[in-house]
Amino acid sequence: MKSQQNLSSTIRTIGIDPGTAIMGWGVVASEQGELHLVAAGVLTTPAGMPQPQRLLRLYDGLRELIAHHRPDDAAIEELFFGKNVNTALSVGQARGVAMLALAQAGLAIQEYKPTVVKQAVAGYGGADKRQMQEMVRVTLNLASIPKPDDAADALAVAICHAYAAPMLRRIAE
Repeated sequence: MKSQQNLSSTIRTIGIDPGTAIMGWGVVASEQGELHLVAAGVLTTPAGMPQPQRLLRLYDGLRELIAHHRPDDAAIEELFFGKNVNTALSVGQARGVAMLALAQAGLAIQEYKPTVVKQAVAGYGGADKRQMQEMVRVTLNLASIPKPDDAADALAVAICHAYAAPMLRRIAE
């Protein structure tokens, strides 16, 4: 694990919105209580590509992002179980690959339920997608909502963790 961060220094958090076809990622920097966008985007895989190759592509892409942006912390959204079991299994595999890449980089990983992310970012655990995107835009002082949606979702996960991280560090001490 990375060494403890000085609370007054800049701390970079990578947030992950897991998916096999589209994996959202976002990096925010927290400095003296202010959050700033570092970068955000998506990793994509073609629909016809076999699952092992899709997972490898996501893993390699995340490793490159981690090496480039050098986050101090990592946060990932917990799996939401819908009615489609096949989709849940596929997303679960992508989530596992993301956690592996983050752990291999020495990052402590915090997992957040979707309702917890919504509560932290929008102040309401039942916030809809549009409300969340607008709060990400406002929180990071952006001119427009980050696109695509998966990148905005990943930024929301990173923001949630940036809010929770100082308390989690104090508890760990």
